[in-house]
Amino acid sequence: MSLNPSASQEISGTIGKLAEISSAIAAAVEEQGAATQEISGNVQQAAHGTHMVSANTTNVQRGATETETASSHVLSAAQSLSETATASKLEVAKLLESVRAP
Repeated sequence: MSLNPSASQEISGTIGKLAEISSAIAAAVEEQGAATQEISGNVQQAAHGTHMVSANTTNVQRGATETETASSHVLSAAQSLSETATASKLEVAKLLESVRAP
C-alpha cells in the first residue's frame, strides 16, 4: 500500500505539528516546575519569617513581663521611701521642737 504524495505530506505536516505541540508542552511543564520551585522557596522563606516573628513576639512578651515586675518593685520601693521620708520628717520636726523648747 502506497500513499499518494498529498497524503504523505499531510501526515508529515501533522507529525510536525504534533512535535511542535509536544515541545511547547514540555517547555510549559519545565516553566511550571521552575515556578513551583520558586513558590516552594518563597513559602519556606515565609515560614521562616513567621517563625522569627513568633520568636520575637515571645521575647517582647517576656520583656514586657519583666518590665512589669521591675516597675512593681520600683513602685514598692518608692512607696517605702516615701513612708521613710515622712517618718523622718516627723522625727526631725520633733527634734527641732525639743531643741527650741526651754
